[in-house]
Amino acid sequence: MFQLLNIAVHFLQRQFRSLPAPTASYAGRTVIVTGANGGLGLEAARHFTRLGAARLILACRSTERGEAAKADIEQSLLLTDSLHTGTVIEVWPLDLCSFDSVRAFCRRADKELERLDVLLANAAMLAIDGVQMAEGYEMQVTTNVISNFLMVLMLLPLMRRTAGRWNVEPSVSVVSSEMHFFTRFVEKNQPRIFECFRPGGAMFERYGTTKLLDILVVQELAERLDASSAGSSPIVVNTANPGLCKSSLFRHVNMVVRAALGLVMFVMARTMEHGSRALLAAAAAGRESHGRYVDSGTVDDPSSFVMSEEGKAVQKRVWAELMEILEGIEPGVTANVTQSSS
Repeated sequence: MFQLLNIAVHFLQRQFRSLPAPTASYAGRTVIVTGANGGLGLEAARHFTRLGAARLILACRSTERGEAAKADIEQSLLLTDSLHTGTVIEVWPLDLCSFDSVRAFCRRADKELERLDVLLANAAMLAIDGVQMAEGYEMQVTTNVISNFLMVLMLLPLMRRTAGRWNVEPSVSVVSSEMHFFTRFVEKNQPRIFECFRPGGAMFERYGTTKLLDILVVQELAERLDASSAGSSPIVVNTANPGLCKSSLFRHVNMVVRAALGLVMFVMARTMEHGSRALLAAAAAGRESHGRYVDSGTVDDPSSFVMSEEGKAVQKRVWAELMEILEGIEPGVTANVTQSSS
């Protein structure tokens, strides 16, 4: 009970913090934002455009909605007289429920992009009612974890080339959540963790569990990238928590839950623009944030479980299982982690 109280107090302190508008320049940089057709992804993309990104890829499941988001960004910046940045905005299809879609997206990026400076892995889904499957796993696990890291690993060579050619420090930010504090993660007690996700399991906690998995995988990825680069990876990877925001994330939950959340959202939730500032802060956080959890724009500690000896042991298991899955999807992809930056 005392631990939960501490978590709640910490959350409230972060939630009501005012986040400064991002100011870092992205002139000459190429940025990918997934889930960019609405919500936090759209607002983050708007900021990257305002800050001068040379090329911005809106990665969206629906290209029609992606084109609408592109038009929205361009129109809003015209109205504020800010569309002088020269940003080339493109809409590319990406469906994280489909491994083939992820692979096609990454191969296109490797072929068509000269550089990749920022990968903001924002797309996610939340569902607590029933079980929907995608690629043999419960859909939230496929979308929020497996496909996300398939994408990250497939794009690592492009980001390494970017670092070497332009002497920059590309960044990968995987959007996480304070919900990872509250999941019991009961699957960790089973011999094969990911097998528990096909199908069924603790659905009410599943979103928080996927965000916990994201944190564990990013921590392990950071360690392994450093180990393959003489102790200092040319690519920074972190997780980013935007806090509770008035997004469409809860669209897949039932009306009773949405009604219960209504008052909380009205009183406490950040606007999507305000929350997106936390994502920009993580993307620009630099070496200090490598492998870390960036909460509302500040590098912070994740849950006590993540930092415990048990958490570290589970992290190794999660990594090994996920790499086995990814290798089955795209043979050779796991070698991208240990590839030298030469």
